[in-house]
Amino acid sequence: MRRRILPGFGLSLGYALAYLGLIVLLPLAALAWKASGIGIGGMLHLLSSPRTLAALRLSFAGAMLAAVINAGFGLLVAWVLVRYRFPGRRLFDALVDLPFALPTAVAGIALTALYAPNGWLGRWLTSWGIQIAYAPPGVILAMVFVGFPFVVRTLQPVLASLDRDVEEAAESLGASHLQTFFRVILPVLVPTLLTGFALALARAVGEYGSVIFIAGNIPMRSEIAPLLIVEKLEEFDYAGAAALGMVMLLASFILLILISRLQRWSGRWAEQLQ
Repeated sequence: MRRRILPGFGLSLGYALAYLGLIVLLPLAALAWKASGIGIGGMLHLLSSPRTLAALRLSFAGAMLAAVINAGFGLLVAWVLVRYRFPGRRLFDALVDLPFALPTAVAGIALTALYAPNGWLGRWLTSWGIQIAYAPPGVILAMVFVGFPFVVRTLQPVLASLDRDVEEAAESLGASHLQTFFRVILPVLVPTLLTGFALALARAVGEYGSVIFIAGNIPMRSEIAPLLIVEKLEEFDYAGAAALGMVMLLASFILLILISRLQRWSGRWAEQLQ
């Protein structure tokens, strides 16, 4: 009889469901119950507020754009780290994890010191009419910073496991480097790239600490939805804060479902190409 490391299916499933319920489902149920306190009319009033709509638009549109940027540059950095050997590679590889280890508030202060109108880089950009800090570009920059490692660390093991014989076979048949990358390598990487994209997106949507310092928190311009939630908590409007949190949760859940379906489709597409 084959021995299993973990207990039987029934016991393992029970532990898994109990853990999932206590850690994830129970807090979400409490959030939904608290949000129901404002009623449908209060929810519609909250969502129809121009300030709320502007904050939600900036949070989700900024997170989407930051995730797209991270997907492109994250793929490039992961490719360099896996395929090339150069002096300082280990240090470069370690720096990728810096956003994981650095407190988000410290990251926000550092970015503000760089890109504020009187900062090291901001003073030069301002002279050219480019404003980063205290504007939507600063929000997107902070989101890019915190989400970047997710894409790189997701892609690295897949890139390292790719069979180089397939690339060499494509090149021996006359394919150029670009053709080999786009027709042989990229289709295999797309599902993993979408996973990193989803992780970076989820991280950016709920980011708070690194954004509030560089954003300037100007209503209708550079104010994010998590800041509105904090402000409602400070005003003891717990139901309103929970309702806004539920809106962000549902929107994020829908986005992740769409990305998951796209990931499955891309996986089947990659299998067909192979």
